Amino acid sequence: MANTVTQVSILDALFASRFDGCLPCRELLKHGDFGIGTFDRMDGEMIILDGGLYQGKTDGKVYRPDPGISTPFATVCYFKPDLSWPISGPTDIEALKIMIDEKAANKNVFYAIRVEGSFPYMKTHALPVQSKPYLPVAKVVKACRQFETKNVSGTIVGFRSPPYVRGINDPGYHLHFLSDDKMQGGHVLAFNMESGQCAVSICSNHLVILPEKGAVLAGIDLSKDLVKEFEESLGK
Repeated sequence: MANTVTQVSILDALFASRFDGCLPCRELLKHGDFGIGTFDRMDGEMIILDGGLYQGKTDGKVYRPDPGISTPFATVCYFKPDLSWPISGPTDIEALKIMIDEKAANKNVFYAIRVEGSFPYMKTHALPVQSKPYLPVAKVVKACRQFETKNVSGTIVGFRSPPYVRGINDPGYHLHFLSDDKMQGGHVLAFNMESGQCAVSICSNHLVILPEKGAVLAGIDLSKDLVKEFEESLGK
């Protein structure tokens, strides 16, 4: 559906350590050609770009997984740029956020974000695959392997989500990266950018898929503030 962000499960399910995949990626790809997420058992970082499915793993490499692999959490859309502009001169992640906030002023809708360019420095991480019994998600994030790359060209893929989706999705910016050669990628932590192009797609509709009649949420006490518990575990 046009102008629609579609997501599988909710963020609070991950905070409750529901890491098992609940929807095959081939089904996910019916809802978008652009997006981010993770894979069954938190096995790396998902990047969907131009309809291609990519998996950034903790060995520092990017793979093309079988679309039969499932996801416990992902966010996708059909990317159609509503605004675009060139980026000239040095830009880091905070400057990019300020730039987008100025041009996309309505923070109460979803924006899909695509940034293509050359990066003298890119820092990413990748989620490590988990085994049962699953650890708390804060410990999983702390165990992420980080990668620093110099002089790489590629595309940042992600979303700016509105504040009211706290616990459902990740409010604010969530960005992943894929290099042009499709060899490097992951969750963006920091970067320096020389030049490029930024485009955003306004997504005014929001669809949440809960497979198997919501079984993924069964037994989770959603009256708790799981986001707060996660942030406290990380020392935020």
